[in-house]
Amino acid sequence: MAITRTFSMSNSSQSPGQMTWRPEGTNNTALHLRLDASEPWQHYSQFPEYALPDPPEFSEGYATFLALLKQNWEIVPV
Repeated sequence: MAITRTFSMSNSSQSPGQMTWRPEGTNNTALHLRLDASEPWQHYSQFPEYALPDPPEFSEGYATFLALLKQNWEIVPV
């Protein structure tokens, strides 16, 4: 099943996406992303357009988290 992603910059106050570290119902502590609150969480590696390599000994997805935070992505608490 292919997932089509659409992105609109029409409302600059709107977050471009959401991030969380452990979505409800999973034990996987790694960065997960979604572009809209209605979408399911996906491991950040499923978004190659955003995924960055992590330095050794950092949490999985930490470099991507910092980059997206600077782009005003919303953090959704665990």
